[in-house]
Amino acid sequence: MEFAEELRASLQEFLSWENIEIREKGSRITAISPLSWEVRGAEGKPLLHLWGENCNVTRRVLAIADHSTERLALAVERFGRSRPERLEMIRLNFARAAKDISREEFCEQLRRILAEQFPDEIVERMSIAADLEHSLSRMYVRGIVKRGLVSCAFLAVPQSQSQDTLESCLTYALLWFDRARQSAAGSKITSLRLIVPKGKATLLANRLAALDTQYPVVVYELDSLSEKLEKVDPCGSGNVSSWLIPRRESQLLLERAAKDLAALVALAPNCITVHASVQTREVTLRFLGLAFARWQDGHIYFDVHGLSQKLDVRTELPLRQLIMNLQNFRNPSAKDARHPLYRGQPERWLQSIIVQDVSRVDISLHPDHLYEQVFAQSGGQRGILDLLGVTRAGRLAILELKASENVDLPLQAADYWARIRRHQQAGDFARYGYFSGITLQPALPLVFLISPALHFHPATDTLLRFLSPEMEIVRIGLAESWRRGIRVMMRQ
Repeated sequence: MEFAEELRASLQEFLSWENIEIREKGSRITAISPLSWEVRGAEGKPLLHLWGENCNVTRRVLAIADHSTERLALAVERFGRSRPERLEMIRLNFARAAKDISREEFCEQLRRILAEQFPDEIVERMSIAADLEHSLSRMYVRGIVKRGLVSCAFLAVPQSQSQDTLESCLTYALLWFDRARQSAAGSKITSLRLIVPKGKATLLANRLAALDTQYPVVVYELDSLSEKLEKVDPCGSGNVSSWLIPRRESQLLLERAAKDLAALVALAPNCITVHASVQTREVTLRFLGLAFARWQDGHIYFDVHGLSQKLDVRTELPLRQLIMNLQNFRNPSAKDARHPLYRGQPERWLQSIIVQDVSRVDISLHPDHLYEQVFAQSGGQRGILDLLGVTRAGRLAILELKASENVDLPLQAADYWARIRRHQQAGDFARYGYFSGITLQPALPLVFLISPALHFHPATDTLLRFLSPEMEIVRIGLAESWRRGIRVMMRQ
C-alpha cells in the first residue's frame, strides 16, 4: 500500500471518534468535532489538510510515528521549516467545556500564529489569567514578544468575546502596556500590539483616535480560520463615521406623544421624564432615570413582573400601582436600599438629577442647553452619550457619568470626545439644531468625568496619561449621598 493510502486509511479510522484533540509539539491546536480533513499530493510525502470551526492546518506528512487506540502521531514538515515536527491526534473520553476549549485553544493558536507571522520574534510571556491587583482581565490574552533588545507588549481578544469586551479591550491593553513597561527587566518595551477578531477593529476607531500619539499602538485583525494576522488602520477613512440625531426629529416625536402621555406624567411630574428614541420611533418614560413604560404609535406599554402590557381600561390599575411602587422604593429616603427599584440603573438616576441643573456640577456650565441623546447607533456601537452641554462662554462640554467604579470610564469618554470633536469641526451641531442661540467656540470640547468621589477606579490616573494632551479633562467627585442632591467633594 502506498503511504498516502495508508495515511488516508489511518485517518478514516481514527477520526471517526467523537471527541478528538489535535496537538502539535505538545501544544493543543483544537478539540473541535467534527474535524474535516483531506490528503493530497505526492504519494511519498502527501499533504494533510485539517480544518474545522477554528482550525486550519496544512502539513506535509513524512511518516506515521505511532498508531494506537488512543493516539495517532505523525512526523510532519511545516512550510518553510526543514526540521520534522510531531502532530498528534488524541482520543478523549470526555468533551471539554466549550468555554475552556475557546480560552485554551486561543492561547495555543495565538502562540503558533505569532511564531509563524513574526519568525524573528520570541514569545517571552503569555497569560490569560486574571491579575486583579493590576486590573488585568482574564477575558484577554496578554504577553510580550522580544526581538533582540527590543520588546513589544500585546493583548489579543478571543473570537467568542462580547461586544462590550471588545470595546473595552483598549483599556486593558493600555493597562497591560503600562504594567509590562514597569516590570521589564533588561529590555525596552517600545510598542503595544492589539489583536482583535477579523472585522472588529472599527469598534476601536474613536478610542484610538483620542490617544496620545507618543504611545504607538499597532492594531491587527485575526482571521482564526486562515490563521492570518492583518495589520489595519481603524482610524482610516470611512472607519470613524457616526450620525447625530436631528433635534427637530426628537422634538416632533415628543410632540406627537405629548397628549397621550400628559395624564401619566401628571401622576409624578417631578420624577417622570420623557425621552425620544428617533430610531425606534418610541418615547420612553423614566422615573428618576428608570425606564418603566414606552409610547409607540399612540399606544402605551409598560412592564409588570417582566411581562409587557398595553395600557387600557383593564390595565390602568396595575400601571398606577407600578408608579406608586416607584414613588415608595425609588426615592432618596427609601428605607430599603437593596430593593431592585432603588438599585436599578443608578447612572440614569444620577443623570436625571444633573439634568435638573447642570450648574451644580460646575458653575461654568449653561443650565439651559444639555442633551441626553446625541448619537444614532453606528456600526454596531452603542451611540448614547451620557450628556452633552456647553459652557456659558460657548465651549462644548462632554459629561460622562458613573455611579460606581468602572475602569473603562476614561476610554469611554475619549470615544465620545473624538466623535464630538469631528462633528464640531464639520459644523454639524448648528446644522442639526443643537445649541440654538449659542455661538459655539472653536476650542476643543471639555470632558467632565463625574462619579462619587470614592468610586473612581484606581487605574484612572494611569489611563488618563495615555490620552491625547488636547483632551482637557476635569474629574468631579460627588458626595455618596448624591441621590439626595448634588454636592461636589472633589474637583481635579
